[in-house]
Amino acid sequence: MLLLSQYVEANYAMRLLEEHPERIGYLLKDRVFDVVILLDALRRITEGETVIDPTIVSQLFGRRRREDPLAELTDREREVLSLVAEGLSNKGIAERLFITERTVESHVKQIFLKLGLAADPESHRRVLAVLAYLRASA
Repeated sequence: MLLLSQYVEANYAMRLLEEHPERIGYLLKDRVFDVVILLDALRRITEGETVIDPTIVSQLFGRRRREDPLAELTDREREVLSLVAEGLSNKGIAERLFITERTVESHVKQIFLKLGLAADPESHRRVLAVLAYLRASA
């Protein structure tokens, strides 16, 4: 789904991302002045990517949150989450931190629990955890 809007609605974009982290796009109409840009966005969405207008991304990263969703995480859990945000697999994280994959899995489960990310076949908890990390880090 590609949403074309005249308005910069960062809250709406965030809701879309939380509910549909893949195959979604939110572009401002002003940016779609060339058919090549529109076709590129549609191609990327059909390939499973998420396409968000740079103006909206800037607003999302510029917002300050009143409460830190990561406040309950231990230092090690924050470290693991930062490596998840870098795109590392559990095995890659284990190698980087010199711990077992089972320990990484345990940390990831605790991160999901503390962030309130229940198992749901309609969502990708790792993506949602990274979004929480990025929002808190902004």
